[in-house]
Amino acid sequence: MEIEHDVMFVGHMCYDEITPYKGTMYVAPGSAVLCGAMAAACTGKRIAAVLRLAPADDAILDPMRDAGIRVFPVPASDTTYSRVIHPSANVDERVLALVRDAGFFGIGDMPAERASYVHLAGISDHEFNLEFMRALKASGVSLSTDMQSFVRQVNPVTREIMFRDVPDKQVITALLDKVKLDVVEAELLTGESDLGKAAAIVASWGCPEVLITRADGVLARVNGIEYFEKFSNRSVVGRTGRGDTTFAAYLCRRIDHQPREALKFAAALVSLKMETPGPFRGTLQDVLERMRDSAV
Repeated sequence: MEIEHDVMFVGHMCYDEITPYKGTMYVAPGSAVLCGAMAAACTGKRIAAVLRLAPADDAILDPMRDAGIRVFPVPASDTTYSRVIHPSANVDERVLALVRDAGFFGIGDMPAERASYVHLAGISDHEFNLEFMRALKASGVSLSTDMQSFVRQVNPVTREIMFRDVPDKQVITALLDKVKLDVVEAELLTGESDLGKAAAIVASWGCPEVLITRADGVLARVNGIEYFEKFSNRSVVGRTGRGDTTFAAYLCRRIDHQPREALKFAAALVSLKMETPGPFRGTLQDVLERMRDSAV
């Protein structure tokens, strides 16, 4: 069967209610898929997105359509609504809640069109299960996910998101060709605060390529070799979506570049994104210029 897309992002579309530290609360369309797919769109790759949301909110997908992303909406009774509060100047400290959500994906939600790479870009444990992941893997795609899709566990009563260990973490990781975490998730899952040691543990569970982000940069461990790139952002007003953007940029650049080059590209792109609220809306040239500036 012909491959129509290079990378297909899968996850909920949502509304993000964000309260910055010492800032004013605002609500805007968001999600890991939106941030990831918009970052990927500038790379020149063929990008698709499969998103669960209420049909009445279809218009919030228009920025992706305008960016040339092939969008596959999956109707749900609700559109996910998340709440993000930054209680301190530490950008890695957040209080999260999922006010409502669009429910789990099933293999029947996936389009007939094929992609080489499928990335599960969830924002909580209410999107993907092992049955869905195994079916995707059996279809022959290269599969990746962000472990926030499992670490972020929604309290059924308060809807607060708690960060907890994942009993099936090794089973999940063994299904993946690439996996992304942030420093908080990595320590929670492995018990290690050192990025390199945490990445080595995750890789030992069966995934050859591991990315971990933290406030100052991103580490990649690829087939036993570590790489690290610092971020060059001049502000953190666009902190929300940092990891989603980093991994999407890395994944697309990695298709035809070596790990070090792909990581440099991802660090430059997400640095630009963090200087402006919302998903990345720059160009490939913007990213290449930031890479050159950062190398000086």
